[in-house]
Amino acid sequence: MSAQRLASVTKNGVGAYVLQCRKMVFNYCENWGSNKGMINYLKKDIVEFAKANPQIEVVVEQRPAHHPVIRGEYLNGREKVICVRNMAPFEIKQKVQLLKDSSGAKMKNLTKRPVLSTTESVRGIWSPFHTNPHKI
Repeated sequence: MSAQRLASVTKNGVGAYVLQCRKMVFNYCENWGSNKGMINYLKKDIVEFAKANPQIEVVVEQRPAHHPVIRGEYLNGREKVICVRNMAPFEIKQKVQLLKDSSGAKMKNLTKRPVLSTTESVRGIWSPFHTNPHKI
């Protein structure tokens, strides 16, 4: 009888938790009115967020003549972008928290599940050879 090697399956959250968000980029324009909430957020709350989350790289960039956006980049290579035009600083704070806590995975529709059956189909497996016989 051979000895089996026991190995635990590693899961995020067991042992050490690795935050999936690695970088957040804040883009804004100083001239457009839709950026007012973002500018206030950057003046007051961005330093707190950066100090509370040293594992996330925080980048602030000007993007002239555009609405403000927050872009979160994740360990799996994906990125999520949220437009925060005309939002108040507390709403932007909620969006930042949403991006921080997100895994970066694609959104999945949880309402539609595939039909799984334990019994075979009554009609059997379809084949093109079951219908109209071929003439050569």
